[in-house]
Amino acid sequence: MSRSLVVWFVMLVTASINGAVREVWLIPRLGDTLGRAISTLLLSALVLVLTRLTIRWISPQSKYEAWLIGGCWVALTLAFEFIAGHYLFGRPWSELTQDYDVLSGRIWILVLVTTAVAPRLCARWLDGN
Repeated sequence: MSRSLVVWFVMLVTASINGAVREVWLIPRLGDTLGRAISTLLLSALVLVLTRLTIRWISPQSKYEAWLIGGCWVALTLAFEFIAGHYLFGRPWSELTQDYDVLSGRIWILVLVTTAVAPRLCARWLDGN
């Protein structure tokens, strides 16, 4: 499980860089909705690639463990997003929850779904089960 925490930390750094690219380059050029959508799709792809590259090293011993890793990654992501987002970066709760409003075009939830399924999906690609 400790290896999966190392990978999640790399994902956190990757997500932070993705967020900076979104704010500095994508949104000013493409607008808020499209910039966020592209950033979400890009981060989802990066999560899959990073998981695929590291799943052997993480080495989940069962399907259950792969699902558990994905669940832990989602829990850590949510905890960081809300706790650090509010208390460290000073963002109001209302702003933090906007990314979950699918009806207004926010598809951030796709990153969380991808993060949850990535370990199982990538382990399955490796072992064929």
